[in-house]
Amino acid sequence: MMRMHDIITKKQIGRELDEEDIAFFVKGVTDGSIPDYQISALLMALWFRGMSEEETVCLTEYLTDSGVINELPSIKGKKVDKHSTGGVGDKVSLIVGPMVAAANKGVYVPKMAGRGLGFTGGTLDKLEACKGVNTEISAEEFESIVHDLGFCIAGQSKRLAPAESRLSALRDVTATANCIPLIAAGVMSKKLASGSECIVLDVKCGSGSFCKTMREAEELARLMVRIGAKEKRKTIAIITDMSAPLGCAVGNSVELIEAIRVLEGRGDERLTELCITLAANMLYAANVADYEACVAIAEETLYDGSALDKLAELVERLGGDKRYIYDTSLFEESNVTAMLVAEKSGYITKIDAYEVGRAASVLGAGRDRMGEAIDHSAGIILNKRIGDRIEEGEALATLQAKTIERAQSGMEHLFRAVTISDEKPEQQKIILRII
Repeated sequence: MMRMHDIITKKQIGRELDEEDIAFFVKGVTDGSIPDYQISALLMALWFRGMSEEETVCLTEYLTDSGVINELPSIKGKKVDKHSTGGVGDKVSLIVGPMVAAANKGVYVPKMAGRGLGFTGGTLDKLEACKGVNTEISAEEFESIVHDLGFCIAGQSKRLAPAESRLSALRDVTATANCIPLIAAGVMSKKLASGSECIVLDVKCGSGSFCKTMREAEELARLMVRIGAKEKRKTIAIITDMSAPLGCAVGNSVELIEAIRVLEGRGDERLTELCITLAANMLYAANVADYEACVAIAEETLYDGSALDKLAELVERLGGDKRYIYDTSLFEESNVTAMLVAEKSGYITKIDAYEVGRAASVLGAGRDRMGEAIDHSAGIILNKRIGDRIEEGEALATLQAKTIERAQSGMEHLFRAVTISDEKPEQQKIILRII
């Protein structure tokens, strides 16, 4: 008779788990027969001992099969999913989904997204900054919107890879969230269960991500691409910089507004470059055209207004007021606005993404426990970027919060995030590597 105790011990001494072990484990996670403390013990053993590629692929397959597979039978075109490994100021899904749909090339983006926890923001929270938007919709409504608009961004179905959802929640509270094989199995099981034929991965690298070094980011990217290949999914991984926040806005409504600016063709240059690269790779993965032609197609959706219209249509289908997309003055304003000013003159050499994320969270834009309410109006607007010259007393950033106390707490984190030096730094590229 198989026992969870024996599986934990097997991994603790460094032995490889076989298919029978993994099948038993995932079944117990799914049906609740294995208690949290034993799951947590194995997660910690996996964190210390690691997993072979064979173990990781096997775990991915069983996690995928722990729930339903979202076939989306009414969608006849190519289904392409995009996933980011998480970061600070990452509003990319709100931009590339509309771009790919607006290209009108028979490529569909069924995007199931999550909520923010800790220092990383959630796509659903940002989208719900639009008055009336409800992202918790049925599977039938999700498929209908994808069919009609070419894309949809909504809450993750609890029926998809439920075992992975339980593992993810326990990884968050057991300090095992940064285990590369578990990240790869978790991400890819959700993507495989979603029914997409092509997968484009945005693997973040830097202080505001799980992968702090290029070595870790490459290891994760290559592992997920190999899993995709073994499961016969065309998979592209793009390693991108997350040493500093993405774009100039960190929060919920402020990030949605920044996404709107990109869709209007007048957004932050680095953010726009990343979105065009991701959208082009999604079109390329679906065999729309050669890569350069896909870049041109993606760019056109920003400058002819079609991608912006797609986002407005999604807001309306989710019960929201699409006027917000065309008139950003309608978004709720914060009660308190504070400015962080430079204590000396020089060049901005560092804006630590982790500290900026913590600052936004304490302002009210994030949550420390799932289910907590957030303040959609809270956030940070960075007035300067890495490499910019700043003078003593000049504003570095604007903070928005409901109370003075929250603004002061956020100011402390943000102050620690910024480094000013005499020498101008070299500009870090946003696209670091494509695998």
